[in-house]
Amino acid sequence: MFAQFFGNYLLGKGAVTPDQLSTAIAHTQSTHIKIGTLAMQKGYMTAAEVDEVCFIQTREDKRFGEIAMERNYLFEDQLEELLDTQNSNYLLLGQTLIDLGFLTNSDLEEYLVEYQAENDLGSLSAGDESDDAVERLIENFLEEAGNEIPEHAVIYIKLIFNSLVRFIGQDFTPLAPIEVESYDTHSCVAQKIEGPIRITASLDMDTDVAVEFASRYAKMEFEEMDEYVEASLEDFLNLHNGLYTVNMSNARAMELTLEPPYHQDNTEITFQDVCYVIPVIYPFGTVYVLIEIY
Repeated sequence: MFAQFFGNYLLGKGAVTPDQLSTAIAHTQSTHIKIGTLAMQKGYMTAAEVDEVCFIQTREDKRFGEIAMERNYLFEDQLEELLDTQNSNYLLLGQTLIDLGFLTNSDLEEYLVEYQAENDLGSLSAGDESDDAVERLIENFLEEAGNEIPEHAVIYIKLIFNSLVRFIGQDFTPLAPIEVESYDTHSCVAQKIEGPIRITASLDMDTDVAVEFASRYAKMEFEEMDEYVEASLEDFLNLHNGLYTVNMSNARAMELTLEPPYHQDNTEITFQDVCYVIPVIYPFGTVYVLIEIY
């Protein structure tokens, strides 16, 4: 989940604005990872070398890799490796921010190095995300909430990211959890988890976002908000919460039960206890994950 949390890191560093981040995420589906960006991430080339090759390309009708090899910036085996991984979405966000003019190659190089160092990620690559590395990423991410989040809520949050990757898509960036006392909903589905611990989990989003979210989940093309979209949202939440109760039973010997999902659209919710809101930005819009802890 390196790429998912990198956007939030850039936002926290003031490298991009929320609007720039949202715009870049919306453009990621049409972005193609460039060899130069991959070469910088691997440490094969510096930002200055990438800029030089890009400049030469404006004067010579040659591919990036060809020029880089002529100048001994890349060896043949390195270029072949980069070409093999070029379709990875690992650096889509960074590449898109560059293409839109929000970051330079030098900026991206600097922030990648800092991000890897601060999260103890070493030379992490797209297919090399160990469980320990992902664990550190999420723990550092959750520290931004300020107050300490209870362990059972942390487990829930970690699992929701996995569920989003598995069932909706990994092209998202979560923003830091926000503790709220009230919240105005749009298209919102909720479900209560009861037992030794109690959680009310909700997903809220605009109507058009809900249609696309449901389309991805059901692997069908929905055109408008209807009972099929609502049922898909309910099914996703119920499936995820079912996985959570199974995990808590296996790992904590804690038996939990689920109440049926329900909708609370276009209303203001006032929370009696602690509620965290996690905005999750997809190219098609923002999904808000609400976790109320009793």
